[in-house]
Amino acid sequence: MPECKEEFIQIFQENITRPGADALLDYLEHKSDFFTAPASTKFHGAYPGGLCEHSVNVYDCLRDYLERPRVAELYGLEGYSAETVAIVALLHDLCKVNCYKAGTRNVKNEQTGQWEKVPTFFYDDPLPYGHGEKSVYIISGFLRLTREEAMAIRWHMGFSGGEDKNLVGRALERYPLAFALSVADMEATYFLEGGD
Repeated sequence: MPECKEEFIQIFQENITRPGADALLDYLEHKSDFFTAPASTKFHGAYPGGLCEHSVNVYDCLRDYLERPRVAELYGLEGYSAETVAIVALLHDLCKVNCYKAGTRNVKNEQTGQWEKVPTFFYDDPLPYGHGEKSVYIISGFLRLTREEAMAIRWHMGFSGGEDKNLVGRALERYPLAFALSVADMEATYFLEGGD
């Protein structure tokens, strides 16, 4: 999906300018599989380039969400910079880089009844540091995040993660950008990408 990579890079370079941004983009392009990795093993974006496509989709959904006047007014979401929006949306799933390995699995062909090998991905995390917190950790090795950005990325899974629901609720209430990012992530996953 070369066009997705080009779109990601264009959004990144136009919006993310703080110190370390160039090194982070270089890492994504040359030292990770970000642009060729899937977003999952069998759900949304389970194909080469799915992670990049998902990240761009989340960016589009977050921008749309933040531009809704009533939402911005009610939840204090006004005034986020284009840089903040690009950082949290494009980079929220960096925890998935270098974790997917291509392989095959056996699937029974419904028409013939025969077992066939089909391509698939297996998840093998070399740095099992959690989900959102791992993304924050990777990004922080290149550029400094604001507290609101770090919390948004950390809690982007919202209530679909495995954390204590009271803790999730307090985080989303205290950091409105985290709630907005979780909504954008869910919208991209389930509506745009048809994930399960």
